[in-house]
Amino acid sequence: GYWPSLAEAFAAYVIDKNVGPLVTAYENFGAVDASGDNGYSIYTAVECGDAAWPRDWPQWQKDNWAAYEKAPFITWNNAWYNAPCAFWPTVAPRPLSIANGELPPALLFQATGDAATPYVGGVSVHHLLARSSLVVEEGSGNHGITLSGNACLDGHLARYLSDGTVPRAQGVADAVCPALPEPKPAATKAAPTSASGLILHSLLGFRA
Repeated sequence: GYWPSLAEAFAAYVIDKNVGPLVTAYENFGAVDASGDNGYSIYTAVECGDAAWPRDWPQWQKDNWAAYEKAPFITWNNAWYNAPCAFWPTVAPRPLSIANGELPPALLFQATGDAATPYVGGVSVHHLLARSSLVVEEGSGNHGITLSGNACLDGHLARYLSDGTVPRAQGVADAVCPALPEPKPAATKAAPTSASGLILHSLLGFRA
């Protein structure tokens, strides 16, 4: 959903040397922690303490290249986001069992091409979490897939929040929703004639 506005910000910088839209984009999307919300600090404290992360950076490279082969969209920015875990100064505790049949059914959402929380991990949690239901967005590489315009996903979420209804089916997933189409640039411009224009078209996904 951010692609069109970010593409316009890149275009303003590359074509017109105007940094204003990039600054605005940073203030809107990148400077959340600077406002006093320590969300990233909390994220790393939880993420790095939940599991035993590799301390060997070549192992990170190997693992992320393997993830990239299946889910290239956010593999490397996710690797950067979690990089503090390679140097986290505490030891991860032993994992707790989540196979608790006394809790109400949990509803899980998972995109097949998500690199931040890979599909195989979503399936594993579904198997571990007793009575859970898994809703899959087929063909999506996004992360955080509900409440983003997919009516199929949001319908399952609304029913769950309304009265606890979860889908049930045989197989790996209890429900499968098709992915939304990728967002399009706000406007199509003429083919570029300069190197900077070619770079911009690459960013926007155009082909010569």
